[in-house]
Amino acid sequence: MILAFSVAPSGTGREDGSVHDAVAAAVRVVRESGLPNRTSSMFTEIEGEWDEVFDVVKRATEAVAPFGSRVSLVMKADIRPGFTGELDAKLDRLEAALEDPSEDMG
Repeated sequence: MILAFSVAPSGTGREDGSVHDAVAAAVRVVRESGLPNRTSSMFTEIEGEWDEVFDVVKRATEAVAPFGSRVSLVMKADIRPGFTGELDAKLDRLEAALEDPSEDMG
């Protein structure tokens, strides 16, 4: 499975509303997990089996908790049993489709 998630504290007491330190703590947990992952400006994606992915998300959420009075967690999953390496393979297929003019329907 590939799981995209965003986790952030609220009630931080910071005037600027920045949560980068909390997000860094969560991303550190993900990167140290050893599972394939990618972080963008909005989400972190992680790939693996159910139990290992959800364990990492739980630990990342726990890492954010000390930064505020509550935590917001958003998740979206692509569950495709029997497939691995899809974190990159999905993008490779997209890029190939964009480069192939025969795939253009317009």
